[in-house]
Amino acid sequence: KVAIKGIERELICPACKELFTHPLILPCQHNVCHKCVKEILFAFEDSFADGGSESSNQSSPRIRISASSMDRIDRINRSGIKRNSLTPRSTLFPCPSCQRDIDLGERGINGLFRNFTLETIVERYRQAARAAIAIMCDFCKPPPQESTKSCMDCSASYCNECFKIHHPWGTVKAQHEYVGPTTNFRPKILMCPEHEMERVNMYCEICRRPVCHLCKLGGGHANHRVTTMSTAYKTLKEKLSKDIEYLISKESQVKAHITQLDLLLKETECNSERARQEASQSFEKLYHVLEEKKCAALRAIETSKNIRLEKLQTQVEEYQGLLENNGLVGYAQEVLKETDPSCFVQTAKQLHVRIQKATESLKSFRPAAETTFEDFVVDTAKQEDILGDLSFHSNGLEIPEINEERSRMYNKALISWECPGKTDSADIYVLEYHKLNKEEESVTWQKTEVCGKSKVLSDLDDDSSYAFRVRGYKGSICSPWSREVIMRTPPAPVFSFLFDDKCGYNNEHLQLNPRRTSVESRAGFPLLLGSERLQVGCYTTLDYIIGDTGIAKGKHFWAFNVEAYSYLVKVGVVPSNKIQKLFHNTHDVTSPRYEQDSGHDSGSEDAFFDSSQPCTLVTLGMKRFFIPATPAAPKDPASRILPLPSCLGICLDCDTGRVGFYDAGRMKCLYECEVDCSGLMYPAFALMGGAAVHLEEAVTAKYREYHDDI
Repeated sequence: KVAIKGIERELICPACKELFTHPLILPCQHNVCHKCVKEILFAFEDSFADGGSESSNQSSPRIRISASSMDRIDRINRSGIKRNSLTPRSTLFPCPSCQRDIDLGERGINGLFRNFTLETIVERYRQAARAAIAIMCDFCKPPPQESTKSCMDCSASYCNECFKIHHPWGTVKAQHEYVGPTTNFRPKILMCPEHEMERVNMYCEICRRPVCHLCKLGGGHANHRVTTMSTAYKTLKEKLSKDIEYLISKESQVKAHITQLDLLLKETECNSERARQEASQSFEKLYHVLEEKKCAALRAIETSKNIRLEKLQTQVEEYQGLLENNGLVGYAQEVLKETDPSCFVQTAKQLHVRIQKATESLKSFRPAAETTFEDFVVDTAKQEDILGDLSFHSNGLEIPEINEERSRMYNKALISWECPGKTDSADIYVLEYHKLNKEEESVTWQKTEVCGKSKVLSDLDDDSSYAFRVRGYKGSICSPWSREVIMRTPPAPVFSFLFDDKCGYNNEHLQLNPRRTSVESRAGFPLLLGSERLQVGCYTTLDYIIGDTGIAKGKHFWAFNVEAYSYLVKVGVVPSNKIQKLFHNTHDVTSPRYEQDSGHDSGSEDAFFDSSQPCTLVTLGMKRFFIPATPAAPKDPASRILPLPSCLGICLDCDTGRVGFYDAGRMKCLYECEVDCSGLMYPAFALMGGAAVHLEEAVTAKYREYHDDI
């Protein structure tokens, strides 16, 4: 026999921390009270409706959703799961035992089995715990009598008299099964929760739960491996018996482990006390250092104060002597009363010198001491930062490194990092960042906690540089800070658009992807036909494509990637009143004579070429960026050719009428010029030969997951 009091830990509900009441078996094989399941589901669904707010977590005094469960609510909300009044109650259940989100299926609670075996054990425990407390009759008039038996068919307890009344001899009720007084009433036959009129007679080995024959024929277990209930009963009982026998046979080993764990408990207590004392001593040393510094600073201030007060007091006394009938003036007035010339001259000479000095000091009044104590202001900003970083450091926790290649600055900032050992040894990371400002003497870092290895930030200013650093935490232990990485935000808000597949789009030469974010020019048969024009000195026309959204005012920025194999690509802007001219321009060719970067002629041909163009474009190709030949550009053609950045950006300022071309990776301007912004301005692209352009994707809160799916 098992001592009932020794198994109390197994009979406690993980949600309400009380003895189980009508426990239900979850798909993860853990047990939870029926009432607790309902309350958790109500609180869970309310949290969905309120966006996971803390106020929605107060619906039940018995149940409180843990912080980890609230994090899962936020994660599920972000995943896009939507529910309305027509859908069943939330089928996701946060198991309080394994902390996982369990799918209860469409039937929810109604699809769960009651654990009658566990109920019986709990009832035996209750009876053992309250042996002196009797179960009262459910039908007696007040005061109720002590029950003598319980009917399993009626699910009620009776005294002898009430049992005879409600179960008269010779009726059907007289055949009911009765047992001793109990509060645990279990059905004689276990019915299927999916098909309420069918009894369970099989066991699904895949789902590890009893099922009926309808579940196997056409239900959710049609393709699952099942066995008969008797076979499952025999198999599981044999396995459980063998496992129990094995554990009992290892009782000495278990006791040895318990003894070892007891020693570890004591050792942990001793080590924690030693660590606490060492930490306390370390902080005491800091207190002493601060106290000494404080005393020295206060002494210096007090000494300076006394010296200044003494000087000012002396000056006050000197000026008081200049008053009538007082001090120096009073003494001089008395000297003036001397009538003997010899005596007067003897005294007046020295007195006159003093009077002259007093007169000069009166004309140029200046306090003898400064009243401000600006030299005694203690700057503790750096020390505060150091003390703020004070924590337990561990050599075993790796220092994370910010991955600059995977980090991006666009409409939002995506900061990614990794550990050198490729292991996620930290439980949580802290990302800090601040705006670089030369005017600010002290630096204020903004902090955010991250569970993963990337973070999207949306509160950064345009055209600004930021410093980023990250560290890992495992419990109270933290790693040192990573190397600071400086990144710059775009010069203007990001402008979103797609390639226009209608206005002037040549689907014979250009190919768009379904999302209209990439365009490719294929050097196919049409290009071979166009090459016949080589005989007259012209190559072939460019294939243009524009954005589907125009810009009327303000300052905007967009970025894109040009494939390295691209032969010729032109990028820039075009006004709406010149779009038709763009797609029907007879001079829009590249030739040795009219190519502005060819160097064949002087500025006259360049001027003719620039004036004939309907839009402002720069030339890219063969992994090069070509700065247009303008009067302000370098005369040497080689100095106007730059390596092609991996990501290019264009910044259009309609208010000032200027357009700039940027290395979007470093946010560095490569070329800037004036542009006519009289109408709506559209992003423009031109391709020839084998070339491809991809618009930069916007950074979103779920960018990492989306990027991985691609």
